[in-house]
Amino acid sequence: MKVRRIALSGFRNYDWESFDFSPDTNVIRGENGQGKTNLLEAVYMLSCGRSFRTRLDRDLVGFGFSSAEILSDIESHGREQTVKMVLTPGQRKQITVNSVKKSASELSGTLTSVLFCPDDLELVKEGAAVRRRLMDTAISQLRPNYARLVSEFSRLYEQKSSILREWREKPSLLDTLDDFSARMCAVSAKLVRYRAAFVSRLAKSASPIHREFSGGADELELSYQTVSTVRDPFGPEKEIFYDICEHQERHRRAEIDSGQCLTGAHKDDIVISINGRSARTFGSQGQKRTAALSVKLAEREIHLQETGEYPVLLLDDVLSELDAKRQDYVLNRIGEGQTLITCCEDDGIASRTGGRVLTISGGKLV
Repeated sequence: MKVRRIALSGFRNYDWESFDFSPDTNVIRGENGQGKTNLLEAVYMLSCGRSFRTRLDRDLVGFGFSSAEILSDIESHGREQTVKMVLTPGQRKQITVNSVKKSASELSGTLTSVLFCPDDLELVKEGAAVRRRLMDTAISQLRPNYARLVSEFSRLYEQKSSILREWREKPSLLDTLDDFSARMCAVSAKLVRYRAAFVSRLAKSASPIHREFSGGADELELSYQTVSTVRDPFGPEKEIFYDICEHQERHRRAEIDSGQCLTGAHKDDIVISINGRSARTFGSQGQKRTAALSVKLAEREIHLQETGEYPVLLLDDVLSELDAKRQDYVLNRIGEGQTLITCCEDDGIASRTGGRVLTISGGKLV
C-alpha cells in the first residue's frame, strides 16, 4: 500500500500544498512547528478517517478557512484509487473513494497505516488507556465492524456514566441503568473476542522481533487482560457475555455508590512482561523502549499478514528519541513498504536512509 501523492487545502497550517511521495522511504524534515506532523496526520486520516491528535474536526481547519480538504492518489491491492475528504466544522466529514461516498470505518479497506510517534515510546509505562488505544486503532483498520462497536461502546459508557453521576438529583434515572449495563455487557463481549485474538497475534509477532532487537538477552511476553470473571476471552461470545454480566451484578451497588462504571471493555489492558516480570514495574528505560518498538513493528507485521501488503509506516519524530543502536534497528527493518519519517533538519536521518527528502517550512514544500 502506498500514497502516491497528496494535496492539502485549508488543513492545519497548509493553505494549499501538494506532495509526491516515493514508494519507499520519504524523509520529511524541517524545523519545529513548520507542518511536518500535520502532513503525517493528513496521511493517517486516509486510513481511518480521523486524526491521531484531536477528536474534533474543527481543530484541523486552518485559520481563515471554512473547511479543509485532503485529496490523495493511493495504490492499494494493485489498484490506484483517489480519496477525497472534506472537513467542515459542525458538519459530518465527507469522504469519497473514486467519487463513491464512504464512511470513516470503510476507509480501512482502502488504505492501512501504522503510526509510531513519541507517545508510543510510553506504551509500556503509561496507563491501560494507551494500550487500549493501540488495540482499537489497529483492529479498526483490519476489521471495519470493530470501529462501529467501539463507537457504540463509547456512547453507552458516556450515557451510563451520566446516569451514575446524576441519579441523586434525579432518582428516576436509575430505572434505565440496568438496560444500559446489559447493552454494555453485550458490546463488551464482542470487543473482548476481537481484542484477545489481536493480542495473541501481536504476541507471536513481537516476541521474535524483541529477541532479535535485544540480541537474545530478553524475552518479551504479551497477554490480554479483561474483567476477572471472564474465564476464556477466546471462548464463545455468549459465554463471555454471561461472564461479564456476572461481574456487572457483583459491582452494581459499588457503581451506584461510587458514580463510576466498573464493568466493561474500558477495563481491558495488555500485560507486557520481560523475562517473566512486569515491564512496567521492573523494566529499565531501555527495555521499555525496546518493548514498545517491538510491539509497533509487530503491528506492522500483522497488517502484512492480513492484507498481503505492507501498511504505510508513519514515524513521527520518533527516531530522535532513540539512541543510535535503536535507530539503526528500526531503519534496517523498514526496507520494504512505504515509510514517511519526520525529523529535524540537522539530525542526520535523511543521509542515513537514502530516501526522498522533502523539506517543509511554514506549511510549504521548499
